[in-house]
Amino acid sequence: MSIKKRKAEETVFKVLMVGACTVVSSSLFLIVGTIVIKGLPYLTWDMVSKAPQGGFYIGKEGGVLNAIIGSLYLAGGATILGLLVSIPISIYLNIYLKSGSLLNKSAKLAYDVLFGIPSIVYGAFAFSIMIWLGVRASLLGGVIAVTLLIIPILVRTLDEVITTVPKELKHAALSLGATRWEAAKVILRQIKPGIYTAILLAFGRGIGDVASVLFTAGFSDNIPKYLDEPAATLPLAIFFQLGSPIPEVQGRAYASALILTVIILAIVVASHFLAAKQTKHKI
Repeated sequence: MSIKKRKAEETVFKVLMVGACTVVSSSLFLIVGTIVIKGLPYLTWDMVSKAPQGGFYIGKEGGVLNAIIGSLYLAGGATILGLLVSIPISIYLNIYLKSGSLLNKSAKLAYDVLFGIPSIVYGAFAFSIMIWLGVRASLLGGVIAVTLLIIPILVRTLDEVITTVPKELKHAALSLGATRWEAAKVILRQIKPGIYTAILLAFGRGIGDVASVLFTAGFSDNIPKYLDEPAATLPLAIFFQLGSPIPEVQGRAYASALILTVIILAIVVASHFLAAKQTKHKI
């Protein structure tokens, strides 16, 4: 291949890469800019400090405090439950199972498939479980649905984090007479920042999902006090407000979206900080 042809090919691909980067970056700024421009004028203290009052969805007083608290309850509870399940699974796959074994590869493939399943499928599956158990749409139902959704995320994230730990660390612990569980505790201490990153990623996924909680969490203007009470979430609040023909309510929907965006951006920044910390602590 001639030098001119290679340079021309390099130029073409460079233009394509710059163009793709520009399109993606512009889309991000366009989305965030639209939310800020349309939502900021309606973002008041009442929006974040009050639950909906009578007639909130027709433009009267109130806020979305119930949805903010409901989202935090739901995502937080699901993340805790998901972590209790995911850490043992990740330890078993990487410490107890032989690397490259058929069971190890099959399990990881299964979690890759589960990772790509649409969230509405998890919502439908959780809804069928709720019907079987006799559980009505509630905070508990939403937690179940989101837990099922984020378990594959946690397992695959933790699996990737564990693979960054040198295998020699595990072998050294075992050669000194440590049990596999004791070796696992050594590795868990090593990947602690990575675990925090996985928690934040799962929390961010759970708090922003709407499809999995559409039939399972219900909706309420009140802040849930018990697990069997329906709970509002920010994505559902945005959905219902955007469906209103009243401009005031639609503006509040963008304000709610702005609140959710700020929460997600804070989680992304925190996860990047912890990821950098994880890299710094690698041995």
